[in-house]
Amino acid sequence: MIAVGSVVMNRVQSDAFPDTVCGVVSQKNQFAPGVMTKEMNSRSVPLARAASQSVLRGERHPNIASAKFFHAAWYQASYNNMHYVLTTGGNAFYKRRQPEDVAAPAPVRATEGITGR
Repeated sequence: MIAVGSVVMNRVQSDAFPDTVCGVVSQKNQFAPGVMTKEMNSRSVPLARAASQSVLRGERHPNIASAKFFHAAWYQASYNNMHYVLTTGGNAFYKRRQPEDVAAPAPVRATEGITGR
C-alpha cells in the first residue's frame, strides 16, 4: 500500500497528472474495474487508513523513487521503455525510460514488507 501511495504522490507532484490525490486516483483506467468501489473487509480498513495517513505524512517506499507507474505483477507488458524498480503487493512498479536506458526490462523479484520506516 505504501508503494502504491508513493506512485500516487509522485503523480500528484508531476505536471503530467492531476495535482490532487483524488484527481490522480479517479483518472480513468488507473485501477482494475471495481477496485475503487469494492467494499473493504473490517480487517483491511484500518490497514488502508494507516497506510494512507502515513503516505500523506510523507512516508514513501524506498525503492519507488520517482516511479509513476505500476501494473499487476502477473501482467506481461510488451513495451521496451519500462524500467522496473519494485515488485510488491502483487504489483510491479516501473519508470518509463528511453529503451537504451532500461536496465531492468522485466519485473524484479518480489519484496514484501520493506517501507524504509
